[in-house]
Amino acid sequence: MIAEVGGMVLEGTARAMLRRLAIEQAQSRVPSMVAAVVRNGQIAWFGARGRAGGQRPERDTQYRIGSITKTLVAVAVMRLRDEGRLNLLDPLDKHVPGTPVGEATIAQLLSHTSGLTAEPPGAWWERTPGVAVAELIGAMGPESARHRAGRRYHYSNVGFGLLGELVARKRSAPWEQVVREEILRPLGMRDTTPRPRPPHAIGYAVHPWADVLLPEPENDHVAMAPAGQMWSTAADLACWAAFVAGDTAEVLRPETLAEMREPAIVEDGDSWIRGYGLGFQLVRHTGPRGTRRLAGHTGSMPGFLATVWADPAEGVGVLWLANTTSGVRGPLDLDLLDILSEHEPPLPAEWEPAEVDDDLLELTGPWYWGPAPYVLRVLPRRGLSLTPVSGKGRASRFAARDDGTWVGLDGYYAGETLRVVRSDGGVHLDLNTFVFTREPYDPQVPVPGGVDPRGWR
Repeated sequence: MIAEVGGMVLEGTARAMLRRLAIEQAQSRVPSMVAAVVRNGQIAWFGARGRAGGQRPERDTQYRIGSITKTLVAVAVMRLRDEGRLNLLDPLDKHVPGTPVGEATIAQLLSHTSGLTAEPPGAWWERTPGVAVAELIGAMGPESARHRAGRRYHYSNVGFGLLGELVARKRSAPWEQVVREEILRPLGMRDTTPRPRPPHAIGYAVHPWADVLLPEPENDHVAMAPAGQMWSTAADLACWAAFVAGDTAEVLRPETLAEMREPAIVEDGDSWIRGYGLGFQLVRHTGPRGTRRLAGHTGSMPGFLATVWADPAEGVGVLWLANTTSGVRGPLDLDLLDILSEHEPPLPAEWEPAEVDDDLLELTGPWYWGPAPYVLRVLPRRGLSLTPVSGKGRASRFAARDDGTWVGLDGYYAGETLRVVRSDGGVHLDLNTFVFTREPYDPQVPVPGGVDPRGWR
C-alpha cells in the first residue's frame, strides 16, 4: 500500500512539476487534472489544477481510468495461468465456447495480436448502455476477425471484453468481484470501483472554439466493462504504479509481472519506441539522463483521460487523471519523469562484496564460442551473465534452476538451457547445443564437428 507522505521531492523539483501540470491544464483547457510521481513505493509528489464539483480535486477524487482497466483484467488472467487453470497458448474458445475468434489464443488477446476487430458490433459502446455477454457474443460473426491471428498488432477493446468473461467463467464470479478481491483489496486500492462514488469528477467535452463544457454520458457497459469500466483515484493509481514497478505484494509472482512487461509486439523492431506486452502498453523514452523502459497504460472514455507508467529499473512511476474527452496535448507524464531525473537523479546503490560459491567462482572469466570471446560473470542468487567481450552479439542473463542448470532470462538465449559439463578433458558450457570452451576451439572438449588435429597455424 502507498504511504501518502508529502515533501518527498525537493522544493525546486515540486515547483517545476507543478508548473508543468499548470501549463498543461491551462493550455489544453482541461476542467481539472491531478498528477502524481511515485518513487520507492510512495507518492513523492502530488499536484492538482482546476475544479471538480467546485472543489480542487484531491488524491481521493475519482476519475474514469478507461483502458487502464485492461491491466487489472490482464493480471487476473495471469493469476489463473500461474495456478494452472489455463495456458496462454490455449485458444479462447477452449474456455469460452462459442466466441467467433477462431484459433486466437489467450496470449494474443492479451497482446492485441488476435486479429479481432477493435470495437464491438452495435452502437458506439463507450457512450451507450452495455449489453449482456451472450448478446455481445451472439452479435459477433466471422467478420469480427479483421486480421489473421498473430499477424499484427491491432488494438481490440472487444478482445478484453471477452477476457473479462474468461475470468468470470474460470472463477465462477463476476470479473469485477475477482479483480476487487484478488488484486485491488490486497494492494490497498479501495477507491477503485466499476461505478463512481463521491467525490468524483464529472466527465466533460470542451468546445473546440469556445470555453464552454458539455457533460458526457456515463453508463454500465456490462459485457464491454472489462475494456474500460473502472474509476480510480490518484492515490490508488499510485499503488498500481508501484505494483507495475515491481512491488507485487504477493498478488502476482515477480517473474510473471516481468513476463507481462516483455514486448510481445513492437512498432519498429530493434528501434522500437512503443509496444505491447501481456496487458501492458510499453514505451521506451530517452530523457536527459538516458533511456527509460516504461510499462503501464493509457485510458480514454467520454469525458476522461488517464495515464499510468512505471519504470521498474528505477522504481519510479507517474500518473495523471483529467476529466476531458480530448485535448491533453503534451507528454505530461514523460515530462514529469524528466523533471525528476534532471532535478534529482538517482544515486547508484552502494557496491559491497557478496558471497560467491566456489563452483561458480571458477567459472567466471573468458569463454569462447568458436573464436569469439565471451565473459561469464556471477549474478545474485547463483545467476550468471554471458556477454561478448566486444559488447556486440548474443548477451543473456541466466537464472539458476534446482537441477543444477540455468535458464536464459533475456536476449537470444531467453528460455534456453545452459549446462556446465565436466569431463576428463576439462569443463565446457553447453548452451542449447552451442559449446563454449576455455580456449578457442579447445581440442580437449567435444566441439561438434571436431577440431582440426593440426591446430592453429
